[in-house]
Amino acid sequence: MFTGIVEETGTVRWSRPRADVVALGIAARVVMDGLVPGASIAVNGCCLTATEVGPDGFVCELTPETLARTSFGPSVAEGHRVNLERPMPANGRFDGHIVQGHVDGVGRVRALRRLGLSAELEVEPPPGLSRFLVTKGSVTVDGVSLTVAGLADGAFTVALIPFTLDRTTLGAVRPGDAVNLEADVIAKYVLRLMEARGQA
Repeated sequence: MFTGIVEETGTVRWSRPRADVVALGIAARVVMDGLVPGASIAVNGCCLTATEVGPDGFVCELTPETLARTSFGPSVAEGHRVNLERPMPANGRFDGHIVQGHVDGVGRVRALRRLGLSAELEVEPPPGLSRFLVTKGSVTVDGVSLTVAGLADGAFTVALIPFTLDRTTLGAVRPGDAVNLEADVIAKYVLRLMEARGQA
């Protein structure tokens, strides 16, 4: 389990096909502390396995399923920055919200509006995902835990403080960019239970 509190941004060093998977070499520093082969790590909000670990980076593999359901297809070029987070330890501090690292869909950035030091990010979610979003509820955008500020015209907005703009990849997004989205898991369970009872 993750919390959506990005620890650092890493950089894609290389992308190589290996049979039916795509291997990514990612340069990182902070998340390397305690990272071992076989450990989970969130890369742009997607839970992946570190298959190889070196002194200044790690390798993970993307299956056809991952490539089809995330933004990694167009976003694995050399030099691409990615948000990184290690799993939360059982005795760790809970800061963001419950994030599974299971991407629900790929959204499209409509706008990043600078408001002085802060900014407002507008994202169009894929069909079916809007029903899990509520104003003041939680959403994960490329691995960043955020609060939904508004819902309108088939999109949602989130407010980005200067710290988030500086320490994550969201400060550099442009209209049309693809972003990984994960809805609040509690909302998903509640809606599923209501559907089972015929109440939704």
